[in-house]
Amino acid sequence: MGRFIYGNGQSKTEIEDRTLAHLQHVMGSKLRRSECFFFSWRDDVSVGDGRHSVWIHPSANLEFKFHGHRPPQLNRDWLEALAKVANSSSGLYVVPEPTPGRRAPTTDALPISV
Repeated sequence: MGRFIYGNGQSKTEIEDRTLAHLQHVMGSKLRRSECFFFSWRDDVSVGDGRHSVWIHPSANLEFKFHGHRPPQLNRDWLEALAKVANSSSGLYVVPEPTPGRRAPTTDALPISV
């Protein structure tokens, strides 16, 4: 289980390494184009079971801490689905990984737990 850390550690959440690698790729792609967006996730029950959103911008401090040492193979369809929601007014949130050759649903009203 990896960890996404925003700012100086004020906001963080645990995310499975494979999911985190896909998020890192999508965020990096948007930030290289100087695009700003929200990133949202549902908090674990242990920290209140709420929803958390942070504003991602080119000068934001982002840290992606992976538990494993091997980078996972990226799923292009999942990257496209994540990029699509990142470009929406609701911003980036985790959508389920599609099976190869099938598109992920991107109509969830709330981010799924990570």
